[in-house]
Amino acid sequence: METQVIRIDPDDIDAAAISRAGEILRSGGLVAFPTETVYGLGGDALNPDSSRKIYAAKGRPSDNPLIVHIADLEHLPAITRGFPTAAGRLAEACWPGPLTMILKKSDAVPPETTGGLDTVAVRMPSHPVAAALIAAEGGYIAAPSANVSGRPSPTKASHVIEDLSGRIDMIIDGGDTDIGLESTIVDFTEDIPVILRPGYISRRMLEDVLGAVRVDPGIREGADAERVRPKAPGMKYRHYAPRAELFIVEGAPGDVAAKINSLAAAAAAEGRRTGVIASEETRGNYAADTVYAVGSREDELAIARHLFGVLRQFDDDGVDVIYSESFNTPEIGAAIMNRLLKAAGHRVITA
Repeated sequence: METQVIRIDPDDIDAAAISRAGEILRSGGLVAFPTETVYGLGGDALNPDSSRKIYAAKGRPSDNPLIVHIADLEHLPAITRGFPTAAGRLAEACWPGPLTMILKKSDAVPPETTGGLDTVAVRMPSHPVAAALIAAEGGYIAAPSANVSGRPSPTKASHVIEDLSGRIDMIIDGGDTDIGLESTIVDFTEDIPVILRPGYISRRMLEDVLGAVRVDPGIREGADAERVRPKAPGMKYRHYAPRAELFIVEGAPGDVAAKINSLAAAAAAEGRRTGVIASEETRGNYAADTVYAVGSREDELAIARHLFGVLRQFDDDGVDVIYSESFNTPEIGAAIMNRLLKAAGHRVITA
């Protein structure tokens, strides 16, 4: 398959190009497109064949549910059975934006889209290209991240081209994404809303709107993740992983630097190329083949925006083992650490 790559300026939407992309989706094809979080791989959410194609293109397990993207709240009743009052309050506060809600699904959504579950994950992205494409398609686009399953999520079109060129019909290049981490996922099928995946919309922000909110215990531990059927994307399988082994080192800053340097020296003595993920403040403390700073600890969004790109860069550098600082920052640190822990397979070393 030849993949067409087109450039669309988010500030000056090319209506004809968006129309062509919408026609591909309506015809059962796949289109990768930018959102404010990461690039998504889109197909017609109500067409089971399209969802099967998404799983095949990504090499994604078919029990890992897809997120249905909408651009208008008026489209919600057709794909859900009821909309809790609390979910309505959160939609008013956070949509369009980097938030996904788990709701009871209607019969219109095929099981191929939901991983066989009776719930559906729904999101309304704020990116203008995504919104225009959803409208051009007809209202419902199923879209996981536009990467090969298990790889770091794509934050620019070149990442999508690297992973999916030749596997899908079209890639829309809309520039780099703003946030760089996937959406927060909140389950509204329980008595108390449950965070299934942390993201830019933090627990504090959710509690400001909803009051009591629970956090799924598997977010941090991941101990029984392989035994459960995932209710939301990213809950079961290893994700976001570079090709190299990745370890997270936690502790006081000075202890972390000493521990990472010791581990890197031991790995280098074995002939392995080493990499380190650090902050701008600490990058000069490390001795390794490659040291990347993802951002300042005073700028959490920069850390989130650069994380996946740095993980991919290590692949390009041919690194064998990576040691990362922990980034338990105040607001979106939970989301950053969730992605790092997934990428590392929950391998954590205490300094």
